[in-house]
Amino acid sequence: MSEKQRISKIIEALKKKYPEAICSLRADTPFELLVSTRLSAQCTDKRVNEITPALFNRYRTLEDYASADIVQIEELIRSCGFYHTKAKDIVNMAKMLIDEYGGIIPDSIEELIKLPGVGRKTANLIVGDLYNKPAVVCDTHVIRITNRLGLVNTKVPEKVEVQLKKILPAKESNDFCHRIVLHGRETCTARKARCGECVILQYCKYGKTEK
Repeated sequence: MSEKQRISKIIEALKKKYPEAICSLRADTPFELLVSTRLSAQCTDKRVNEITPALFNRYRTLEDYASADIVQIEELIRSCGFYHTKAKDIVNMAKMLIDEYGGIIPDSIEELIKLPGVGRKTANLIVGDLYNKPAVVCDTHVIRITNRLGLVNTKVPEKVEVQLKKILPAKESNDFCHRIVLHGRETCTARKARCGECVILQYCKYGKTEK
């Protein structure tokens, strides 16, 4: 089996297991998705989803966030960690979007990473989920599992992104990352790879060595 065929088999097996390749962060507007993604740094999506309802209920528009008291936002997001920096970034993101982008979230990674607190992981998620463009979101699950699969050979997020973009079909890349996250939470966890329950075991270099 060629490497291209192996990747195709992995994609199809994950599609069958996780037909709905969706982001687990809950958001009703583009800016809410951007905020949720920023909050998810060093924090679980579950915790973010517990925090954001109160935040999103209090602040509805970009203008609300841009004029918000940072201390009040800090209180609402305190339990997600690094809340001082995250609160400041949220307010400054809103200000920059209003001042420099006419209130529209950019549709390119190059422009998105100019926003306060936005790195390539967040930018890729926005580009993929909001604008349906090819994207590779390199979170901890994607980095861990693609290394175990032998698809990449580095744990540096930027390098993982580059390597995956070279081998994944562009139209599949965004959904592939979402499915890998789901697989990482359910089966191939950081603590233990439950290879006996894995739908892609036969295509996994790590799993074969563990059998």
